[in-house]
Amino acid sequence: MSAKKREEGGHKRIKKREKILFLFCFFCPEKSSKSNMSFYIGLSFFSTDTAAAQKKYSSAEARRILALFNGYSAEEANSIYADIREDAAGRPYLFKKDADFSITHCSCRGCFSGITSVSFIEGGNLRTGCDIERVLPRKGAKEIANEFYSKYEKQYICNTGKFDLKKFYEIWTLKECYIKLKGLSVFDMACVPSFISQSLKFEFTGTAVLPLFFTLYEFTDNSNPIYANEHYMLAAVIEGSRDGFILQPPEIIWFSQSSFVCKIIVEINAALNPAHTVSPKM
Repeated sequence: MSAKKREEGGHKRIKKREKILFLFCFFCPEKSSKSNMSFYIGLSFFSTDTAAAQKKYSSAEARRILALFNGYSAEEANSIYADIREDAAGRPYLFKKDADFSITHCSCRGCFSGITSVSFIEGGNLRTGCDIERVLPRKGAKEIANEFYSKYEKQYICNTGKFDLKKFYEIWTLKECYIKLKGLSVFDMACVPSFISQSLKFEFTGTAVLPLFFTLYEFTDNSNPIYANEHYMLAAVIEGSRDGFILQPPEIIWFSQSSFVCKIIVEINAALNPAHTVSPKM
């Protein structure tokens, strides 16, 4: 497919500034000579009229974003199905190229609105996983933490003397993105290693067979009074290789007219050797 066709195809719902950003980042990526890879998260905010439409649209947006990352136009989005296979564990992957992806959705304030997120990595036979959560009171959150969180994760959540809902979602989102990386399910949550160390700092305490690099984001839209009190957690992980690839945070690209400001909370680098290191962005 020609570059001109890719440029003309399927960007009508992206405002001009975002369209230019997408074309520069994906079709003309500045890949590091050391890492030779591209790592992106595509996000799209949407609003629909019914629950059925919400589910249908979120799936369509994920397909559209993944298709655009793979060089298709939006009109050719359904063609992406031909590029997807599942491994023995049921985890989807792209078999036609050296790339991997992960898809997640969450609901927003108001009826039948939401955010779709697609993490996409190309180059180096690497893998990725992502999760997005809206921070809101959750029935049974304390019981969930007691059952699935480590002793230090629970101490981290309650270190101010009360249950901190935001910290609960920080841990949950990191665990979910790890589950999606490994092709597991939420029923495997108890097997996910702790993300908090004995010193109550962020650290992946499990054994990394391959290097792992986690990025945890918080985002909101303070410019829009409708969503001023909306907070979301977004976590992405990249699983590296032993070939010297430099692991790095993804580039955030919005594929909708509405967008939110993303702030990195923490980066967790789980290397094979030396011991795990953490780069907080507080």
